[in-house]
Amino acid sequence: MNATDAATAVAADPETTLLSMFWSAHIVVKIVMLGLLAASFWSWTIIVNKTLLFTKFRRAMQSFEQVFWSGQSLEELYGSLSQRPNSGAASLFISAMREWKRSFQNPTASFAGLHARLDKVLDVSISREVERLESNLLFLATVASAGPFVGLFGTVWGIMTAFRSIAASKNTSLAVVAPGIAEALLATAIGLFAAIPALIAYNKFQGDVARAQARMESFADEFSSILSRQIDTHLSGDKAA
Repeated sequence: MNATDAATAVAADPETTLLSMFWSAHIVVKIVMLGLLAASFWSWTIIVNKTLLFTKFRRAMQSFEQVFWSGQSLEELYGSLSQRPNSGAASLFISAMREWKRSFQNPTASFAGLHARLDKVLDVSISREVERLESNLLFLATVASAGPFVGLFGTVWGIMTAFRSIAASKNTSLAVVAPGIAEALLATAIGLFAAIPALIAYNKFQGDVARAQARMESFADEFSSILSRQIDTHLSGDKAA
């Protein structure tokens, strides 16, 4: 947009809208704006999906813990849960019970190392669950950190274009300067619009992941202690025999 066009646009339409500023912006600034809007849309998609995922995860954890501590036998609980997909503590329970059953089905297996194997299985299961919860959070962090700078790039480019047009027309009236500056600043505004929700959501979800990991680790420690006592009982029975 040159200075003459800007002055004409302001005279024709004194109430400049966001859409008109977008269409009047330089092609580079338009690309920056569209990229930031696309990043914002994808960020909100991730935010909604993650909100639903963590809500489902917390409900599944609470439901499983209620059943687990209700006194139902481990074999019955394993039989009912192993037939369907699980997440959270239920996934840890299934993985550990599979290793437990494999050890008992294998007559040559060493019970002395079973406790270490169970701890390893639980650690791997926790890592997988945490990785699933953390998926796509890196994108939110990237938008939160890079969004304002990308918007600032669009602003700088737009201001450079506006100043070149002003220099070419040799007209420094406010009617000529203001539209170009406004169009340039719109890029920074869109960058902040994309970055602020992404930053807030990223910090919240990181806290949710940390709490979920702590909850799973707490269950893993308790479940490992239960299985450890049963291992000691088997080892004591073997020695007595």
